[in-house]
Amino acid sequence: MLDYLRRTELEERRRRFHIAPFEVLDDFPMLWAWFEEDAILDQMGYPPLHTDERGYFKYPYLWHVLIRRLALEYRKRLRDRPPDAEVTTIVEFSRGSTIGGYREAFQHFPEEMLRRGAICYIRVSYEESLRKNRLRYDPRRPDSILEHSLPDEKMERLYREDDWDAFTADDPQFVTVKGVQVPYAVFENEDDVTTGRGEPLGQRLEEVLGRLWEIQVRIGKGAVSS
Repeated sequence: MLDYLRRTELEERRRRFHIAPFEVLDDFPMLWAWFEEDAILDQMGYPPLHTDERGYFKYPYLWHVLIRRLALEYRKRLRDRPPDAEVTTIVEFSRGSTIGGYREAFQHFPEEMLRRGAICYIRVSYEESLRKNRLRYDPRRPDSILEHSLPDEKMERLYREDDWDAFTADDPQFVTVKGVQVPYAVFENEDDVTTGRGEPLGQRLEEVLGRLWEIQVRIGKGAVSS
């Protein structure tokens, strides 16, 4: 999806998807850096800081630290860009129920991001998510955002269930976090239009982000982030 947006000319991207020049914040590189640090510590004969012997976080709250790191990075980028810069920030992360789910994760975003933002949730079944997780794995590049993968056992434990439906049950267009109404839209991808990166993906993106844009304009936000 991100590759498709990058390959779309700016004016077409504005017109069809309501996305300006954009940047991506993803918590995977932050998470992976912790694993690399723990591997270095092990080589030096010291105990790991973040993970146990099975490769899980020692402390569940570290998942929330990642959200706050995303928020910190957003603040720094906002601070350093010109005041009149037009930039869409896409924040990418996933949270299964066993690691707090979306209800807990969104509590760790600051109100300033919640007020400016919107949510695009990509919905697939666990079975489809597992299939794509296996398909994209490249053992030569485990640190790659696009080619990293989890062992099946970790996928089962961390991501088999999520709380999205419960999180959004009260309203078909908004979730309320810290008293802020945050608009959302769902991108259905069980039929996997993202892998081909062709026009079916573009058409669905246009439909989903168009609905999100309409909500944004109606409430006066006038920009799409996710």
